[in-house]
Amino acid sequence: MSNESRSRRDFIKKTSLIGAAIPLAGLSNAIAVEHSSAENIVTPMSSPGGVYDISITDKKINITAGILARQIDISNNNFIIQRLRVNGTEILSGPANDFQFSIYKATPNTRPAGLKLTNEGKLIWADNSAVTDKADNQPVQWNEVCQINGKILSDRFKIVDTNINQPKPGVTRLNITALSLSANDLNGLAINVYYEIYDGYPAIRKWISVSNNSALWLKIDKLFIDDINLASEYANAIPLTPEEQGAESSIISFSNKQNTLGIIAASEIPSATRKIKKNGAMGYTDEFFEWVIGPSESFISEPVFHFAYSGDVLKTISGISTPLDRATERPFKNFLKNCVGLRGSSTALPAPIWCSYTNFLVDLTDQNMRQQADIAQRIGFITFQLDEGWAKTPSPGGSEADPARFPDFDATCKYIISKGLKLGLWISCFRGTDAKDLVAMPDGRNLPLFTNTKRGYGMSFASNWRNYFANDLAYMYGRYGMSYVKMDLTNISKGDIADGHDSRTKKESLLRGLRGLLEVNKQLAETTPELWTQVTHEIYWRTPGPPADIAVLKYACAFHTTPNTYLGAGNGSKRVSQDWPYDPLKLRADLIKSCEQARHRFFDHRGLPAYGIEFYAAHAVNVKGSLTPAVQDRQICSWLMGGPTVFAGDLSSLTDEHILHYRKRFDLLKMLQSKYDIYGHFQFSGVPVPTDTDWHWWGKLNDKGYGVVVVIRGNGGEAARFINVPWANRNKKYVVTAHFANKKLGVYSGEALINGAIKLNLPVLGQEILELSQTS
Repeated sequence: MSNESRSRRDFIKKTSLIGAAIPLAGLSNAIAVEHSSAENIVTPMSSPGGVYDISITDKKINITAGILARQIDISNNNFIIQRLRVNGTEILSGPANDFQFSIYKATPNTRPAGLKLTNEGKLIWADNSAVTDKADNQPVQWNEVCQINGKILSDRFKIVDTNINQPKPGVTRLNITALSLSANDLNGLAINVYYEIYDGYPAIRKWISVSNNSALWLKIDKLFIDDINLASEYANAIPLTPEEQGAESSIISFSNKQNTLGIIAASEIPSATRKIKKNGAMGYTDEFFEWVIGPSESFISEPVFHFAYSGDVLKTISGISTPLDRATERPFKNFLKNCVGLRGSSTALPAPIWCSYTNFLVDLTDQNMRQQADIAQRIGFITFQLDEGWAKTPSPGGSEADPARFPDFDATCKYIISKGLKLGLWISCFRGTDAKDLVAMPDGRNLPLFTNTKRGYGMSFASNWRNYFANDLAYMYGRYGMSYVKMDLTNISKGDIADGHDSRTKKESLLRGLRGLLEVNKQLAETTPELWTQVTHEIYWRTPGPPADIAVLKYACAFHTTPNTYLGAGNGSKRVSQDWPYDPLKLRADLIKSCEQARHRFFDHRGLPAYGIEFYAAHAVNVKGSLTPAVQDRQICSWLMGGPTVFAGDLSSLTDEHILHYRKRFDLLKMLQSKYDIYGHFQFSGVPVPTDTDWHWWGKLNDKGYGVVVVIRGNGGEAARFINVPWANRNKKYVVTAHFANKKLGVYSGEALINGAIKLNLPVLGQEILELSQTS
């Protein structure tokens, strides 16, 4: 073998490993390589049959995952998607690029200079050149070399290797390697395209890496990992997570108008850096993405995937059941759990959770938190979370308690835990100058400096400070007994190009910062797996921030979604006074309104496991009788779309009746969760969508078909309603118990439940939890 052939073989081997095994230390640059994170691939109960295989014949690659099939033509050294079929039906408008991106080279050919602070506090570039007010004059020019896509790949690249392997049981992976032609200015560049399929799931997952073994400093942008173009008749889009606050939905269904056949397009790209086009193409948004690749460096994309569905639209007595809804409810969620890999577990959800923010804000003290903990214990809360106010404010922030408010914070924490409560603590990414983080790592701040008048300087997740932050959270776990942490406040979207940090351009720092935040959560999962981590919408981008997505729930246990509701809490910044001049009936109406908001918020995230979504808050607040047992029941039911997270408010405003009623309901939830894992399931097909003007209901049935159905009546509708349970097992018999009415309704066949045999009477704004249990 010639030296040239051996070198090419070694380079192919090296680049083919990208995406398979990158150590944790390099995770900020390569967090997306955690592609098949599940230890075992489990076939779902309702998995479609068929072939799960990747094969290559005459330079035609056929990827078959049950009803989903994709064909790629790599003849002539191009890379073209010829077909994308669901259940034999073509859904593309025609041959597509497969991927695309643009490449630029730096002038001068060197690592772009970062920002630094002089001893006088002046901001300059690391090459000592001056900085404009907005730091937008970085001393580097980027000249476009070319655009690359699958249809014109052969102009500059040659496909040199295709490899099919099985990295895990039940997983088949295809790796296609293309090397740049020696006779062009990209000599030394390699592109690797990866596809994975998983036995039992109609899904094809994909990611890309670009490796630079040239002597040039290069940059890529306009990257679309899957540059398809759906036929117009299959471009009927239904988002399965919200699209808002500058961020695209992470999960969108594309189907025909009848909703009988389509794909769920899902992106694992975090926050606002994600883009899913109306034609189904998935990649990074131009506004927030670019990546610099120096000599010997690689960029590895986050994965994207398609999940296929096909079937009949079924009419029930109360609604319609679409194949999309049925796929989303169980097999798609199983795929997220078993193949994509999500951090949190419904069986470990530390709920119900109480958070201190409403009626206290930052006015936390040892005395008032002990008082609240006493009541929280009586109510039956599992987790007691101290929000902002326990740490030193306005500075230094971090893991150091405020000695004025908490003279012996260790004793406070021990007291809370002694009440049988899990301890939760809030923390932000801002630090005052005397914070131990900033003393130890003065270069850990963002540059340009980003300050918050109350909280200090923004710290950079695109620097080694992220490791300090992760270690400090582990310290809080050990020192204080913290088992739940809330990471908060906006920072990442401001950008960071400090000299010595990971980012080489401000635009690049956006994805690097997001990856750094996710890396913190991954490190905690390894060092302190019992710690429940929650990321807020603010820290994940801006204030207000984006909704939850697949990326964040891969690494964090839970996501605090916007918008917070303070309805019904009265003056949310003050301790409750029964002398407040509020109308209790108006406050009661507001509490009921917040319940409706919660149900809509959970439903809008139905593509994700609802137990991972935290909506703030169900307010346990009573002002002159504003809170009633019926309102408490509505809170319990509404937040049960996912799990009972998060409750808030001044618990000392509650009467003994309120306390005992919450306790009775929380004990009920704990019993049902232990029997059926109700937090881990959510069925919504074939029944009315959420409303507060009529009836609607949803299921929390496990894989064996047992669990609960939660029923809510709005401010109108009929006094009685037949309740159908489309998710019951036809061949089983069930004992049905109405827990709020404390009444057994009888024994029913699954067939009868499906057809609506139960007639339920509820008052206006009433609710019920129906248990469907096994007959003895």
